[in-house]
Parts: sequence; structure tokens; C-alpha cells
Amino acid sequence: MALPPLNPDKPMDGLTRRSFLKASGVAGAAALLAGGAAVTYREVMDRGAATPLPQGSPILVLLTMYGGNDSLNTVIPYADAAYHDARPELAYRPEEVLRLDDAMGLNPGLKGVEQLWRQKKVAIVRGVGYPRPDRSHFRSMDIWQTASPERPVTSGWIGRWLDANGDDPLRALNIGEVLPPVGVGTRATAAALSIGERNGRTGGAAGALAAFGAADPADGPAVRMVRASYAAQVHCERTLGGVVGSERGEEQEGDSGGGANRNALPDQLDMVARCIKADVPTTVYLVSVSGFDTHAREKDAQTGRLTDVDKALTAFRSALAGHPREKDVVVTAYSEFGRRVKANASDGTDHGTAGALFVMGDRVKGGCYGEQPSLTDLDDGDLKSTTDFRGVYGELLHGLLRTDPARVLDRVPEPLGFLV
Repeated sequence: MALPPLNPDKPMDGLTRRSFLKASGVAGAAALLAGGAAVTYREVMDRGAATPLPQGSPILVLLTMYGGNDSLNTVIPYADAAYHDARPELAYRPEEVLRLDDAMGLNPGLKGVEQLWRQKKVAIVRGVGYPRPDRSHFRSMDIWQTASPERPVTSGWIGRWLDANGDDPLRALNIGEVLPPVGVGTRATAAALSIGERNGRTGGAAGALAAFGAADPADGPAVRMVRASYAAQVHCERTLGGVVGSERGEEQEGDSGGGANRNALPDQLDMVARCIKADVPTTVYLVSVSGFDTHAREKDAQTGRLTDVDKALTAFRSALAGHPREKDVVVTAYSEFGRRVKANASDGTDHGTAGALFVMGDRVKGGCYGEQPSLTDLDDGDLKSTTDFRGVYGELLHGLLRTDPARVLDRVPEPLGFLV
């Protein structure tokens, strides 16, 4: 599906996972995907009891921050005069940041992350991007989720990992009813758990799912992807048995990309913690949050959003504290791009290119990785990427998910070394 022309500097304050899916060429059939591989809370708990994840198995929690988080006001080069020159009102003063060293500090909203940094459990990967960057929300997120910057493809990188490791949809679990492209493979599809779901499908609906999942030689790539999603749902229901209601209660309106609803990040991570402690045989969890498209009045807006994320991550780690699986969990938090170096006239920033991402957990070798991009040697006002994002994925695939990255990625850069 071709995307309409997009002004990369136009505000997209309502950007959520759902709006991204509706516009994405990879997942043009988002409404169909919403029910394609759905499982219930009881189903995943039953799987944890019946076929528990082996002890010591690594677990990846992939956190997508929709909207384009401003990395320069997240991992702050507070000692660089060019940072203050480019953002006279927007820059953080040295005394405002959570100092990591004599040159860099964290946004004041990231107090929990800063504590993990002191414990050497946070890797900050700097200058992360891809060749020929695109400042469209939708195309850039499409690239990050498919890990294919050179050409559009119809599968996500976690989906291709699923393709290489069997057909059990619960190997990867999206928390939220709308499955993002990252979890869609060519043969396998991640499962999707809607936190507030109470009622399942019976009778004619189950038959319709089976029919929708049947392959047709005339199907194109996008239709095959959707059919694979329905087929995965049939597989789940046949394997797991009857559908029963969740104990979480009625779902409120809203997308799991963010907002005050039961699929907001704290609820998503609470569900992940429940699944982990119940030994659910899931290796990859997909969660998300939105609200990072800070074109105006950024300082308060971004700090507030980062504070929310920080509190959710802190609560997640607290929920796992002392549990045998606590040391197995790695959280990776990324956004589709950074922002421009220079502040705009509205005390915000417009869409940029390279940014920083976080990898957190006991299996992480804390520190900074990748070269810090120059704030004066720019490409049309944007940071020049110093780290190919596929290098991050490759290390997670090899060092954590125990898969040859060449089976998933079209290019495998040298590992960065952030995993123990």
C-alpha cells in the first residue's frame, strides 16, 4: 500500500500504534490483524502450567516509544556548548540533569534508569539509525520494525525470528490486541493478548477464523501475512483449549500505544511480569507507549512522558525482584527517530534522524556504546548516524535469543558488546 506524501515536520500528536498500523505499507490490514492471533489471560496462564519456559531462558521485552523521542533531551550532552547554542530555551542546564559522567546526563524524569546505570545494568547505544533516513513517522517505524531500510518487506524482524524457531505463536506475545508488523513473519505470527478481554470466540466465529486462515495460491504477500495471523489463532485455540475471560475486567476505549486506558504501559508491563512469573513459554514480549512527538512545549511534555515510562519500568523490575527469572529479562527501548538538533520556534523539536536507545537488565554490560554524533557536523540539520540499528538487533538475536542473525537480518554489523 503506497503511503500518502507526508510533511515530516507536521505535528503528529495523536500518533499511536493503531494509527501507525493503519498507514503502514506492511500492515495495511491492521483491523484484521487485531483478531488474528488473539489469546486470553487464562490461556497463557494454562500454557505456563502445562509447558513452562525452561529455567534460565533469556527473555526480551521490546518497548516501542512511538512519536520520535528526542534523544538529545533524553541522553543529554550537557557539557557541549553546541547543545546549548542550538536550544537556548529547550536545553537542560548542567545542574538539571542526572549526571552520568563529566559530559553526559539523563533527563530528570529517568531516575529509575539512572539507578540502574549506577548498578551497571543499562547500556546506552548512541547515534543509532539506518542508511538514507526517512523523517516520516510511518516509514521510519516501518523500517525499524521490519529491519529492512533498503527495501520494503512484509515481515517484521521478530516475525522472521519466529519463522526460524518453530510455529508456536506464544514464543512472542504482544500485549495489546493490535499486532504490530514487528511480530508478523512469513510463516509464523506472534500471539496478541488484550488485557481487558473477557469474551472469546465460539461457534461460527471459530469456523470463520479457520476459513480466513486457509491458504490460497492467488494471495499476494499482504493477504498471506493476514492469513498467517488467522492460522496462528486457530493453532492457539486448538492447542490451548476453550476460550475464557480475563480476570482483568472490561477494556476501556483507546489503543495500547498510550493514554489513560487499561493497555497503558504500566498495565502492559504488569501483564508481562505476571506472565514471566507464571513461566509462560514466551521469549519475546512486545509493549509500547506513545506521546513523543514533541513539536511544541517539549520540555515539560517529554519529561512527563519519560517520567511515566521510568515509573512503569521501575514497577516492572520491582514486580520481578527476588524472582528466579529476574536476571533473565532484558528490556530494549527505542523510537523511530530522534529530533533535529536545533529547537523550533515553539520550544519543541521537529523530526530528525539518529537517536539513542536503551538496553537494560542483569544480562547487560552497562555503559555507552556507539560513537556520540557531532552536534556541529550535521547532515541538513540532522545528526549523522554512527550505529546501524541492525547491529543492536543482531546482538540481541545472537547473544540473547540464540539465533543466527543472518537468518533474520539482511545485514549483520559487528556486535557492539553490550550483553554479558
